[in-house]
Amino acid sequence: MDAIALKHDGEIVDLQTAEAKGIDGEPVPYGDSEEALEVIRHSTAHLMAQAIKKLYPDAEFYVGPVIKDGFYYDFKVKEEIGEGDLKRIEKEMLNLAKKKYPITRYEISMDEAREKFAQDHLKQAVLDMIPSETVSIYKQDDFEDLCRGPHVPNVRMLRAFKLTKIAGAYLGGDSKNEMLTRIYGVAFADKETLKAYLTRMAEAEKRDHRKIGNEMKLFTFREEVGAGFPIWLPAGGRLRSRLEGLLFKAHRKRGYEPVRGPEMLRSDLWMTSGHYQNYGENMYFTEIDDVEFGVKPMNCVGHIKVYEHDLHSYRDLPLKYFEYGVVHRHEMTGALHGLFRVREFTQDDAHIFCTTEQIEEQIIEVIDFVDKIMKTFEFDYKMMISTKPEKAVGDDAVWEVSTKALKTAMEKNELAYEIDEGGGAFYGPKIDIKITDAIGREWQCGTVQLDFNLPERFALEYTGEGNAKVQPVMIHRAILGSFERFIGILTEHYAGEFPMFVAPTQVAIIPIAQTHNAYAKALSDRLLDIGADSEIFDKNESLNKRVRTAEKGRVPMIIVIGDDEVANKKVAVRDRRERTQYELSEEEFISLIQKKINEVHF
Repeated sequence: MDAIALKHDGEIVDLQTAEAKGIDGEPVPYGDSEEALEVIRHSTAHLMAQAIKKLYPDAEFYVGPVIKDGFYYDFKVKEEIGEGDLKRIEKEMLNLAKKKYPITRYEISMDEAREKFAQDHLKQAVLDMIPSETVSIYKQDDFEDLCRGPHVPNVRMLRAFKLTKIAGAYLGGDSKNEMLTRIYGVAFADKETLKAYLTRMAEAEKRDHRKIGNEMKLFTFREEVGAGFPIWLPAGGRLRSRLEGLLFKAHRKRGYEPVRGPEMLRSDLWMTSGHYQNYGENMYFTEIDDVEFGVKPMNCVGHIKVYEHDLHSYRDLPLKYFEYGVVHRHEMTGALHGLFRVREFTQDDAHIFCTTEQIEEQIIEVIDFVDKIMKTFEFDYKMMISTKPEKAVGDDAVWEVSTKALKTAMEKNELAYEIDEGGGAFYGPKIDIKITDAIGREWQCGTVQLDFNLPERFALEYTGEGNAKVQPVMIHRAILGSFERFIGILTEHYAGEFPMFVAPTQVAIIPIAQTHNAYAKALSDRLLDIGADSEIFDKNESLNKRVRTAEKGRVPMIIVIGDDEVANKKVAVRDRRERTQYELSEEEFISLIQKKINEVHF
């Protein structure tokens, strides 16, 4: 198939725009390349809008951008539209695609556009965002809309799409504005790729951590508590505790010292750090004794105060502090999503204070730590170096030195990385860890941030050789990112079938009758003595129902206790992971569990 767009100066330009402006570039053929999909998805958004306009003639449209895997359109309509209407809209989209309408582009002046859409307040809102004197409009049959493109030449190219969900969205993302309807969809170049994507999404739905978390009774959210504030139930508490315990030991072996900073600090500290100016919209503030305090969104300022508590020599460095730090961030309600996006979460946060000469070895040591953890949980991962964002503190020269130090450390140790331009923290560049789960989805997890700016802003120092006062380098580092998000990812990665060493309940003990309860309790106590968690399923229910309940809870091992087991001090084991059944003596069973829960070391 012929090209549907051109790549010109790093940007995708559709054929209509290229012809109108006399632009040359590298041809972008129709297909599943990133460039082609951008054009296909943008065009499919307009096809959806055209179908909506056919079905709901009073519809008014705001914007319809391309997003990961697809698109959405925000619009207003007098009728109520629900999930059940998506099939109807899809059918109309297919009907329109069959009619092979060409997509044409033309330009008019801003004044002409204001007049053309004088009765459409949503279009007026779009025009308010356009700085140029002229605007472009794309037309297909009797449907047209303001748009910069890019678009395919003809709607016949748009056949592999699916509308996925409907939601509400505030005009311009501002909760003070009116609520619009938003429909999301996905689009690909061919039906086979679409089918594979939908199959993957169906599997993702089965693995949804919110569904599994409810089935396994890991966590809950309660409206009266507040959106974005998870409540950890006993099973989830045990899971977190196991993960925290493994990480605690791994940190101590690598020379990290546990510390803890307060959850609120005076606002003048956040002003010094730059959080107040650059991150304040994401923070919570309160007053105590007429003094403003900021609830911490990060742990770095607390760790700086730990560093300041003592005088330091170059011989003391590197100093490594770590904390399971609870932080709060003001996320928009619409962005909240299970454990993936919450307003309160706990970071496996650490800060390394070191000399400039120690940067490389510290970065490599952290990456080695990351590698061991990710391999333990069977994640593939890649690393991105994220550079200076628009909102940032510090001189360009400092940023250049910091970014170069990260690149040098990676390159000298032959570690592959990609560049994320403008994705750094406001105080320094960083290495982001992106992991790939069991069904091929990519997640942002840990981060390693190199910071010359905060040590300068807080005037940190150590005594160098010759008694000179020297500013240390600060490395911010979180490997999991947050326990909440990582547990959500881990739940979906394993579909709740957690490895034995972190499973919230490792053994389900099912006594057949009440006369077997005493032995069940004795076994449970022995398991607890070796650090294993068990649950006794002794409700007045049938044996089969109790076994099914344990299986629904995804407990790795189920043991059934009857007269023979009590008399001979043995257990009948059902190993759900290996899908085997066998008998062991009590001592053999305890030894097996001890081996399984201690087989992992980061």
